[in-house]
Amino acid sequence: MSRVALLFPGQGSQYVGMGRDLAEDDSSIRELYERADDALGMPLSRLCWEGPEDQLRATENAQPAIMLHSCAVWRLIAGRAGRVEVGAGHSLGELSAYLVSGAFGFEDGLRIVRRRGELMGASGAARPGTMAAVLGLDAEAVTQICERAGGEGRVVVPANLNAPGQVVISGDVEAVAAAGDLATEAGARRVLPLNVSGAFHSPLMAAAAEGLEVVLEAASWAEPSFPVVSNATAASVTDAGTARRTLIMQLTSPVRWAEGIERIRETGVSRWLEVGPGNVLSGLARRVDRSLRVTPVGDSRSVDAYLGSAD
Repeated sequence: MSRVALLFPGQGSQYVGMGRDLAEDDSSIRELYERADDALGMPLSRLCWEGPEDQLRATENAQPAIMLHSCAVWRLIAGRAGRVEVGAGHSLGELSAYLVSGAFGFEDGLRIVRRRGELMGASGAARPGTMAAVLGLDAEAVTQICERAGGEGRVVVPANLNAPGQVVISGDVEAVAAAGDLATEAGARRVLPLNVSGAFHSPLMAAAAEGLEVVLEAASWAEPSFPVVSNATAASVTDAGTARRTLIMQLTSPVRWAEGIERIRETGVSRWLEVGPGNVLSGLARRVDRSLRVTPVGDSRSVDAYLGSAD
């Protein structure tokens, strides 16, 4: 039996129409979307399938939409996936990994990420911030740039350590702009502002982290059925208590994605799957290690292709 690593995408991978083909092909998936609508008391399925795009992109909607999509794909392929050795998810995706591991139930998971999105959005409104991707500089150089651009009450920090030469910075709008200018002067290939509603994975999310702690403590938890690599620590988490603690840390800490991929690679798994919308994580894995081959499974065509190859 194959030893499998599961990767779950984060916010930004949503798109109008996501999951509709899965529900049209399988009545159990349509029922799953109906359960999600009931759990949240809102027409999440219609928002996923019909938009409008600006509403789907809103943090409090995008997060449950992506988790739901990942869960739907996993339900279709789980029986043929092999033995799950380890899981990981990028930001929001870490909660999808815990859902699939059985650490909490489907309805609880959707309510957690819906509230997580609301809290993150509220923090962004209370203290406006932004994020930008810095391409072509290593993490140490970007960290030094952030230290130069911050200070005097201004915050800017590395937020996503995605891959060699790809670091996302996060913080106050002026500080992020200043850091971007310094990065360009230091030889960055590009600095790309991101269309986000707040300074995620930075100290500006402290209020959201406090609120998330309350939400996570109120949910029913079980021990995960497989280790989940934490964004905040890049270590494997095997118990519910550590899962809650590191998920709270995650909101104000950098996503140590490249380190997490290396940690998974060390397990020697034979198959890597990206479960959910898009293929961003497949590309990042290749940037970390050119030998890695991650199979993205996120729509009817890729589900059918995967199931055919698993014969």
